[in-house]
Amino acid sequence: MKKISILVPAYNEEEVLEALYQRLGKLANDNKSYDFEFLFVNDGSRDKTLEIIQDYAEKDQRIAYVNLSRNFGKEIAMIAGLDHVTGDATVIIDADLQDPPELIPQMIKFWEDGYDDVYAKRNSRAGETWLKKITAKTYYWLLQKTTRITLQPNTGDFRLLDRRCVEALKQIRESQRYTKGMFSWIGYKKKEVTYDRDPRLAGDIKQNYSILIDLAIDGLTSFTTAPLRLSSLLGGVVSVAAFVYIIYLVARTIIFGIDLAGYPSTMAVILFLGGVQLLSLGIIGEYIGRIFNETKQRPLYFVEEYHHGKIDKKTR
Repeated sequence: MKKISILVPAYNEEEVLEALYQRLGKLANDNKSYDFEFLFVNDGSRDKTLEIIQDYAEKDQRIAYVNLSRNFGKEIAMIAGLDHVTGDATVIIDADLQDPPELIPQMIKFWEDGYDDVYAKRNSRAGETWLKKITAKTYYWLLQKTTRITLQPNTGDFRLLDRRCVEALKQIRESQRYTKGMFSWIGYKKKEVTYDRDPRLAGDIKQNYSILIDLAIDGLTSFTTAPLRLSSLLGGVVSVAAFVYIIYLVARTIIFGIDLAGYPSTMAVILFLGGVQLLSLGIIGEYIGRIFNETKQRPLYFVEEYHHGKIDKKTR
């Protein structure tokens, strides 16, 4: 039988694991023509998430887990999971059940039809504030306008990936990861399925606005140099405007003589130029910082424990 791996990044998800396990178990029981693997990646949880997963693994050989040595973030947790999945296809799904496991059979059907990347597009985003919806829409519009790859709007990490997509993603070892963009960057044959996203079943939202802003910056700096070009263009426009203004001042002085008036306008120009310079330096700094992080070539993560079926491997 073909094997389907269900990859679940988990960070402090003790309140939802039982419901998730029940629904994943029903999924496997209703689709017995496939062999299922449920791979949990514990991303340094501080609650009982790891203990609950270990308890499930003792009773169910379909359960595998990777326990990272600390919290590395969801993006790293996903690549850690992709490094360890063993299925012919892999479905990435969050533990909070905002994305329904019941959609997976439809994804598998399209995979069997020859599609390599079956991604789930949200018709609605229940449980999210209007501010988050507007900022997300604006961000994806901006990213699409500034990059050469085709991005799928209103999509997340919930998708089925063929084994060759998984192998392609495993080759990308960037430390500053924006996996949503990588899904598009690797290409391959894609298919869309739509669904209505449910509110989080329980627990707290893990990605606050600070994390989302960092992720957005990672996306912009990873897949486009448009901010650098914008900085150069703005610098050029300001330089031309400043040169024209200098000519105007010289001409006015020659014609009308020395005039000490104009202090407010002079300060406005100085402050504007200073702001443009700081903005440009900030943009350049973002790219230099990422170059610095990549050149260190540190491992993406460390595994404290890996369990797969009856195999139990520990690295300390």
